Amino acid sequence: MWKRALDRAGVREPRLRRDYTEQRRAVRRFAAAEYAAARTLLPAALLPHVVAAVAFMHETDDRIDRGTPEERKAALAEWDGLVRAALADGTSDLPVLRCLARTAECHPDVRAHVDDFLRGCEREVAWRTIADDRELERYVREYSLPALMLTACLLAPEDASERAAFTEGCHLLIRAMQRIDFLEDLPEDVRAGRHGVPADAVARHGADLTRPGPALGRLVGEQAARAAADLTAAAPLPTLVAPPYRPFVRALAGVQHLRLDAVRRAGASLAIRTSGPSAPAAALLLLKEAARRVRGRGGVSGSPASGPVR
Repeated sequence: MWKRALDRAGVREPRLRRDYTEQRRAVRRFAAAEYAAARTLLPAALLPHVVAAVAFMHETDDRIDRGTPEERKAALAEWDGLVRAALADGTSDLPVLRCLARTAECHPDVRAHVDDFLRGCEREVAWRTIADDRELERYVREYSLPALMLTACLLAPEDASERAAFTEGCHLLIRAMQRIDFLEDLPEDVRAGRHGVPADAVARHGADLTRPGPALGRLVGEQAARAAADLTAAAPLPTLVAPPYRPFVRALAGVQHLRLDAVRRAGASLAIRTSGPSAPAAALLLLKEAARRVRGRGGVSGSPASGPVR
C-alpha cells in the first residue's frame, strides 16, 4: 500500500521515495495511533504528504524542546533558516525537509502554514506559565492551531467561506485538544516547571498540582468541562470536508472524546500519573470508521481519492 501511496502522491524519484519512507517509519514510532488512522482512513494520494507534515512538526518540536530558553531560541533560529532555505531551493541536506519541500510544491497552501507555525514556535520556546484563559487562547491561536493546520490544510475545502468555517472548527478542536494535553501531561509538566493549566484557575480552586485532593479534582473537572464545550462546538467539522476525508476527521474528533473521558476518570490522580485514551476503545473507533468508509466507498472513491487535494 505504501508504494501505491507514493505513486499516487506523485513521488517517483528514488531518493525522495526513500526520504518519505524514512519519515513514515519515524511517524509510526512516535505517533502510531495517528499513523494507523491516516493509513486506514485517508485516500492513498494524501498519506505521504500527511506523513511529511507530521514528521516536520515532530522534528521541529524535538529541536526546540531541549535546553534553556536561550538555547531553545537559538535552536529555533537555526532551524527556521534551514526550513526556509529548503522551501526556497526545493531541496535540503535533511530528508525531513526534502519531503516538506515536495509536499509544499504539491500543496502550495502548506508554505503559509509553515510560516505561521515557525512564528508560533517563538511563543512555544518562550512561555513558562499560562496566566488565564485569555493567554491560553493566544497560545492556541499562535502555536497550537498553526501546528494543526500543517496537516489540516491538506483537507481544507476550496471555497473561501467554507474554508473559514473549517479553520474555525479546527480552532475549536485544537483548543480542546490543547487543554486535554495540559491535563494529561500534568505530572510531567509540573516536574519540568512548565505546566499549562491556567494559573488563575489553579489559584481559584486552591489546587496543589503535586498531590491528589478535592481541590485538584474540581480544577480538573472545570478544565475538562471547558474542553468538552469546545468539542461539542467543533462537532460539525467532519461535514466541512470532502467525503473522502470525513472518516479521518470523525475519528480524530472521536479520539479526543476518549481522551477527555480518561481525564475525567483520572480526576485528581492526574497529579501523580499521566492519562490517555483506552487503547481498545480507540481501536474500536478506528474499525467502525473504516467499516463506515468501506460501506460508503461508492461515494468516496472518485477523483479526490486518487489525486491531489487541490
